[in-house]
Amino acid sequence: VSQLAKAHQAGRQLVLVSSGAIAAGLKPLGLQRRPKDLPSQQAAASVGQGLLLAHYTELFAQFGIRIGQVLLTAQDLNRRVSYSNALSTMSRLLRLGAIPIVNENDTVATNEIRFGDNDRLAALVAHLVRSDALVLLSDVDGLYTTRPDDPNSEFISEVTDLTKLEIDTSKPGAAGVGTGGMTAKLMSAEIATSAGIPVVLTRPENLSAVLAGEKIGSYFHPGAKRPARKLLWLAHGTDSCGKLFIDDGAKHALSGTGASLLAAGITKIEGDFNAGDPVDLIASDSQVMARGIVNYRAAELQMMLGRTTKDLVKEFGHGYEKVVVHRDELIILSNYQQQIRKLVETDQLG
Repeated sequence: VSQLAKAHQAGRQLVLVSSGAIAAGLKPLGLQRRPKDLPSQQAAASVGQGLLLAHYTELFAQFGIRIGQVLLTAQDLNRRVSYSNALSTMSRLLRLGAIPIVNENDTVATNEIRFGDNDRLAALVAHLVRSDALVLLSDVDGLYTTRPDDPNSEFISEVTDLTKLEIDTSKPGAAGVGTGGMTAKLMSAEIATSAGIPVVLTRPENLSAVLAGEKIGSYFHPGAKRPARKLLWLAHGTDSCGKLFIDDGAKHALSGTGASLLAAGITKIEGDFNAGDPVDLIASDSQVMARGIVNYRAAELQMMLGRTTKDLVKEFGHGYEKVVVHRDELIILSNYQQQIRKLVETDQLG
């Protein structure tokens, strides 16, 4: 807190993404360890949220700094209205000289409690407020090729391309943050750097040095090309409502020529989605190759599979000349993003 206060007093605008609500609520409820069942986690979070905020309020008050709490869930960030409201709240807090403290709303979240460490949330918040940098704090100096206590492990001071990164995150304790913990931080770094935001991974005690511009920790270079804001949010800030399985011809048209997705290229669908929902596009190799906004309901699309636009208009009339997913509302995912999504789906992000 003292390091953040010093930076704030120097004129920097800061947003703190913090966890700890569940942990703070354990002792008052007589719990010896973090519960495994969701209702108990939510109960602990409901008690801990107030305690955590009170603690931060007391600490920052010593430096004459006011804070404001912003509670978010993945669902909040999926909805455009909630997204805009969160941005307005944090922007106003910053203009008023306060430090927004963002936390996952664990009392109502389900998937988010499982996700842990607030890493993805931190990256999305950095994107939301157009941050100049994202600092991820860990219990190690930065990124290593494998466990830091492994004599063969090497420290990685800079990462210019996450897709070419070769590290082992599968072992318990990899990089000192528990099973899958470093994978979650790499996912966060991928989100932020693809938004044009540089990332530093280091220990908490190094925060002042990082903010002063010193070369410390692991530095992730931002991507050279920044996708449109809505496409970046589509890739990282939304949850898929369904799946569209496409053939090789459609895959080539989407990735090779930048075409829109037509019904003729879809072989199967999964999920009960509505028009306007985000859906994943699954290639023949079972990989999620893209995500886009679908223009038809699942029940409606089921009758359209494999059929040409001409046939659809002839049978169902005008309105069916619309593409299933327009190219302006579709983002192709990199191989690295595909790997990360697979880890998320299989619950390997500690």
